Amino acid sequence: MIVLHGNSVSPYVRKVLTALAIKKLDFEQIQQMPYSGDPGYLKISPLGKIPALQDGDLNLCDSTVICEYLEDSYPEVAVYPRDPKAKAKARWIEELAGSKVTELASGIFFQRFMRPMFLNQETDEALVTKIIEKQLPPILDYIESILPKEGFLFGELTIADISIVSPFINAAYANYHVDAARWPIFSGFIERVKGHEVIAPLLATEAAILGL
Repeated sequence: MIVLHGNSVSPYVRKVLTALAIKKLDFEQIQQMPYSGDPGYLKISPLGKIPALQDGDLNLCDSTVICEYLEDSYPEVAVYPRDPKAKAKARWIEELAGSKVTELASGIFFQRFMRPMFLNQETDEALVTKIIEKQLPPILDYIESILPKEGFLFGELTIADISIVSPFINAAYANYHVDAARWPIFSGFIERVKGHEVIAPLLATEAAILGL
């Protein structure tokens, strides 16, 4: 039995949940928070990060490593493009999303959602403004330029699609939404991904966890 450790609201955990859902794999999920200091979890994820995945006697950390393992081990339904060039492009988009995009969008989520609700701290609105007005727009311009006006990046929904949208799902929980007037292609793309038959149930589960 596959066991996934990680809180569903994490963009990285959401990515793995998407892979498992597309592939229709049976699994158990343990709602693990990152950096909890849990000695048992540290044996699975020595850095304390989420997600982590167990498949039999195999322990894996890092969402990209996990998704690539699932693709290699359960290849019947693909979550990456089959064509090598398209697959390389998908991996680049996944890397961009998992690094710079998540850093910025999750910064908004952390400041406006996590700090006041869970840490009893005030939001650093100056930092949020800097992210929204200075740091995010060049990234959003690039994303807008690579997305299709209809459908998904590589035909069917893949890890690339959820990777680039996932950080903005979290930002939306913190009342930030991509400006549809300035970035109409990306704004429409986000709504298509969120409404996909695989993604919508995952977001419903998140809403219940967050009490929304």
